[in-house]
Amino acid sequence: MKTNMKFTMHVPTQVLFGEGMLDQLGQQKLPGKKALIIISNGKSTRANGYLARTEKQLEQAGVESIVFDGVSPNPTVANVEAGAQVARDHECDFLVALGGGSVMDCSKAIAVMATNEGTLWDYVAIGSGQGKPIAVKPLPIVAITTTAGTGSEIDSAGVITKEDTHEKAFVGNPQLFPVLAIVDPALMMSVPPQYTAFQGFDALFHSVEGFIAKGANLMSDMYALTAIEKLAKYLPRAVQQGDDLEARTHVAFANTLSGVVMCLTLITSEHGMEHALSAYHPNLPHGAGLIMISKAYFNYFVKHHGCDDRFIRMAQAMGISHASKPEDFITALERLQEACGVANLKMSDYGIVPGEFEQFMRNSREVMGVMYASDRVQMSDEDIVTIYAESYK
Repeated sequence: MKTNMKFTMHVPTQVLFGEGMLDQLGQQKLPGKKALIIISNGKSTRANGYLARTEKQLEQAGVESIVFDGVSPNPTVANVEAGAQVARDHECDFLVALGGGSVMDCSKAIAVMATNEGTLWDYVAIGSGQGKPIAVKPLPIVAITTTAGTGSEIDSAGVITKEDTHEKAFVGNPQLFPVLAIVDPALMMSVPPQYTAFQGFDALFHSVEGFIAKGANLMSDMYALTAIEKLAKYLPRAVQQGDDLEARTHVAFANTLSGVVMCLTLITSEHGMEHALSAYHPNLPHGAGLIMISKAYFNYFVKHHGCDDRFIRMAQAMGISHASKPEDFITALERLQEACGVANLKMSDYGIVPGEFEQFMRNSREVMGVMYASDRVQMSDEDIVTIYAESYK
């Protein structure tokens, strides 16, 4: 399969990468004087001391800060509205997203709504969104990632759930690239094993999908293959031994690379199919949903010879050096899931029932239909339902 020889690249975020980089925040030129620090509604950011350290660094930089801790694991429109109101009430002039993908995604939407009128869905360009242009410049964002999964510290879009319509859609704009990203692998050592795996597979699939996408190109291929190789080698170690800093560093690096892949090409429909699952079942971690459907999903493209050479190349990157057929990628994927202890995840454990598959299919088509345009083989509605069914346990 020929690689596209043309690409457009715009990734303007300054990245501070490596152990201890959080302690460099106070020495950076920051985009304002009053920050809204955005964290999840869980306890880990405070319990692990990351919030206190961030507050201290901002103080050293002469920046005032207040905290908004209202972001749920699958962030909602209500989370965005609440955060934007706090930013306006306290006249914050920039945001610090401290947490995982949910926090960073939510922060991008808050950045828009803190300065613009109307509702978030006015600025969403897919599903029932109105697709209006962002009239007023969003607040600048500093992203400090505490997980390795979404690559959101380096891209310009965030995924938000509109609960009343079960739409999980993205708001995106070049103005939403974080101005600064801190990727400190030491902050990730407290992530529990299962969530390390869920997040790592999300990063993996960003690159896998980007590598088999129609728009794959010279630059995205380079980033994607490196990320795939790093994750296959180091993710099991990070899962099995959370304080393995070398493994955490390589996984974090792969995650950031995968974020760049999404800036270079549109990923494929696997993500759209999973967003439908977690839109209706918000207790389902995004990475877990991706893992559940991954074997059946990629096997569809293998069987239909969507890009045999690319699956072979990924299998080689994942450790099967003698790979010679596209099915070897499925073998490599199964081995990695087993090594990370996530080979037997069950949809039924999250309340999903087969009677919902048609609904998921329609949702993914209506809300994330743009992702199907990136597939090298076009699936029918029946094919999508079959993938859900084959993935069900």
